[in-house]
Amino acid sequence: MGVFGRIRDSLSRTKKEIVARFDEIVRRSDAPERRSRAIDVETADALEELLISADVGVAATTRIIESVTRRAAEERSLRDLVKDELRQIFSAVDRPIPVSTLPHVILIVGVNGTGKTTTVGKLANFYKGQGQQPIICAADTFRAAAVEQLEIWAGRAAVDMVRAREGGDPAAVVFDALSSAKARQRSPVLVDTAGRLHTRVNLMNELEKIRRVATREVPGAPHEVLLVLDATVGQNGVTQAREFTAASGVNGIVLTKLDGTAKGGVAVAIANDLKLPIRFVGVGEGIDDLVPFSAEEYVDGLFEERW
Repeated sequence: MGVFGRIRDSLSRTKKEIVARFDEIVRRSDAPERRSRAIDVETADALEELLISADVGVAATTRIIESVTRRAAEERSLRDLVKDELRQIFSAVDRPIPVSTLPHVILIVGVNGTGKTTTVGKLANFYKGQGQQPIICAADTFRAAAVEQLEIWAGRAAVDMVRAREGGDPAAVVFDALSSAKARQRSPVLVDTAGRLHTRVNLMNELEKIRRVATREVPGAPHEVLLVLDATVGQNGVTQAREFTAASGVNGIVLTKLDGTAKGGVAVAIANDLKLPIRFVGVGEGIDDLVPFSAEEYVDGLFEERW
């Protein structure tokens, strides 16, 4: 199976909840006697309820409803109009990965329980599969279990890891990792940081110190700050992420556990509300189950027609 086909498959739980209902809305709206006419209140209300139930979010849902209502006279199906608007939401925040002087430095941030440490291991495996030579930096020095877990994932991916003793200075570990990467010409450097809330001032200050060290050692670093979000927590995660991104310079999202939720529409809310690109999505528990996000595959998978 192709990489992007796995995104479509990961949406199976979401599709089970919404496809049949959406097909009914489409059949009603596309009936010959109603085509090329304004979308009626009943259809708009049904579509709104469907999108909200899929965790698309209020703002994105309102945008989609307004768009399809405005374009209802076009000789196109409601399905195509909805998919068009979804593609525009994602394309509006799509941006290329920053070009960097090697090593490319990626900071992985987020709250506890989102799958952050696991994501670092899977990212290392992904980049190695792309012919690169990643190094993992274990900058979560507060939880011994986090370092041990990361060491297991580094072993699975067969990549090097730089670590410090429990309770050490996270910024010092980052310095060591970057020095090693430069000396050995390794890239990218994947920095696993301690889970934190944006309200924990001391931890946010620590994160800023890590950023300063990275900038001093490598021009433009960190080149990416990826926030790991758990798809199963839906809108709660989006709300939390909004505050987190404002405090930590996040420029991309990793959405984990997409296969474990019936509300996979949260990816739309993330793009629309946070104005950030989704870089990767988790589609399973295995080391190969983190794939680059494809908006086209996601939209087709979410609103595909049943046969």
